[in-house]
Amino acid sequence: MSRRASLPGASELFRLTSSPALEPVPSPAPAPEPPPADPQRDQLGRAATRRGSGRQKHDSKITVYVSGDELVAMEQARLALRAQHGLVIDRGRLVREAVAVLLADFEQHGPDSVLVQRLREHEFDGEEATGS
Repeated sequence: MSRRASLPGASELFRLTSSPALEPVPSPAPAPEPPPADPQRDQLGRAATRRGSGRQKHDSKITVYVSGDELVAMEQARLALRAQHGLVIDRGRLVREAVAVLLADFEQHGPDSVLVQRLREHEFDGEEATGS
């Protein structure tokens, strides 16, 4: 195990950030009033358009602990996205997109969603009872 601290790369340190004072603010065009919609259809529409927030300044932060195997799998996915699809993303972007996909599936499918199914599987494994 190396005693050397893990530091961010140059691309993370020197990335461009936007300054609100320098960018022109577009004037919002008045949006037409949408007709009253069916709540079920509206919920499906939101689920279909849910996206990860991408690369921007975020005002909220959480800490998530993952196992070594989960971290390696995440890094392998990130590298595969870069090598096979030309998508250069950081871990945060990968996690935000994964969360967006999972939440969209949950909104669309509710009790039949992947999230509910997986949580029910783990509930019976005893993982939740031990706090792991």
